[in-house]
Amino acid sequence: MPAEILSTHTPALFATAVEQAAARLRTGEVVAVPTETVYGLAANALDSAAVARIYAAKGRPSYNPIIVHVASRPMARACAAVWPSLADRLAAAFWPGPLTLVVPKAEVIPEIVTAGGNTVGVRWPQHPFMQALIRACDFPLAAPSANLTNQLSPTNATHVFRQLGDRVPLIVDGGDCNVGIESTVVDVTGAAPRILRPGMITEPSLLAAAALAAGRAPTPEADAGALRSPGLLKKHYSPQARVVLRSWRDESELTDQLVRLNASPERTFVLAHTRIPLSGRLPHVLIIPDDPEAFARGLYAELHRCDELGAEWIVVEELPDTPAWSGLTDRLRRAAA
Repeated sequence: MPAEILSTHTPALFATAVEQAAARLRTGEVVAVPTETVYGLAANALDSAAVARIYAAKGRPSYNPIIVHVASRPMARACAAVWPSLADRLAAAFWPGPLTLVVPKAEVIPEIVTAGGNTVGVRWPQHPFMQALIRACDFPLAAPSANLTNQLSPTNATHVFRQLGDRVPLIVDGGDCNVGIESTVVDVTGAAPRILRPGMITEPSLLAAAALAAGRAPTPEADAGALRSPGLLKKHYSPQARVVLRSWRDESELTDQLVRLNASPERTFVLAHTRIPLSGRLPHVLIIPDDPEAFARGLYAELHRCDELGAEWIVVEELPDTPAWSGLTDRLRRAAA
């Protein structure tokens, strides 16, 4: 049976969707839901069998942990064996929002959620539907992105249906995501924040909120044992087409690069933000704004569009090397791996 899709664009439809999604989650089912980052595939985070259904639906490897979503700081603390003061400072600055905090896990969190690790990633999402749903359930929700493993994250309900429409019973349509890439993940088990996965909340912002001296936050190290965060695999967030990142001075140089790649112009899509080919010799040029927040909102949708139109190659113009763009660079490099 294909998934049922519930709209939320009126107050009555919103309330009905909350009620129906919560009812399914209480019985251990999985539900695809909107968040401000990307759409998630949610289940009761305290129910091992329900979380196992997430792994099965996505084809997700058991060693990849899942973020737990909450609707208050007390609910977040209940997921943690210890709630560090650093977590309090960052939560006060960025929650609700696209920030995941990695803390020592409480016994109530099943090992399947953390892939056997002793820490758990916790996030309080900003999206009004997700907040209302968690409050209605009165339990935290485990919710990775609602896509097949290693494929592109969905930023609207149609993206979810194309990948998981025959694998989940219900998809809640909350419109397009207004952040557009996955949350920043920060380990707060030490004295300073350690960025495990960059996102739209940047290192300088994190350091300022943590009341630490200026300087780069520690970068992720190769932890022995269980992964502390999703999004750490070399290849991830990938469309069907081959992705490459390139810079070019002008259209002639870009065309020469396509020749060296043996990439047919008719099957190659160019995503440009600054040096935009305008001659018409390249038939598929997609323009994404030269602004990190606007770029993030449009990136996955454009990559999905390239796949839908039969792209073999996606050539993305290199991004600026600044903190505001680091999360986007991370996603594109993993897509191109």
